Amino acid sequence: MAPAENFEADQPVIDALRGGDRYAFEELVRRHDRWVRGVIFGVLGDQDRVDDVAQQVWISLWDRISELRDTRAWQAWLYRLARNAAIDAGREATRRRRGMAGLLSDPPKRAAPTSPYGATKSGEQHTEVLSAIRALPALYREPFVLRHVSGWSYKEIAAVLGLAVDSVETRLVRARRFLRELLKDKVL
Repeated sequence: MAPAENFEADQPVIDALRGGDRYAFEELVRRHDRWVRGVIFGVLGDQDRVDDVAQQVWISLWDRISELRDTRAWQAWLYRLARNAAIDAGREATRRRRGMAGLLSDPPKRAAPTSPYGATKSGEQHTEVLSAIRALPALYREPFVLRHVSGWSYKEIAAVLGLAVDSVETRLVRARRFLRELLKDKVL
């Protein structure tokens, strides 16, 4: 199901949330937490910070839901909340330390490999890919994550980033080219 379809089905939940319904809030978090985390990662490129920033986004949503004027545009509103929180977190991290910590300490759990070499190689490849995504300039990383992690259409990405569809396409082509170059000798 496309992201816009998911968000359109949320209209009754949004209405309940605007009335202060905590169960509606929990339902929105359950439905869209993964998506929010994808947006945050797309901006920050730092998996280690995603949990904290996601929590800030959901608290902000609860506190600011009354500011949402057009409930039909709630997808873009939530995107802006997540994006702005991630940008703020990035600025804060830059002030505190100049270098960024590693993207992930452990790769996701997978089926048991057939050999210790396979486990090591798989984990290293995962880390290489995530590091390459992290290395993308935010200009390219945001649309890349929205497209390839969150499954958004070019039109949806263009709308939330305030770009022409052609610009989104160009940024995605450049992001893929950049990743291919970074990963050409590192991943199968």
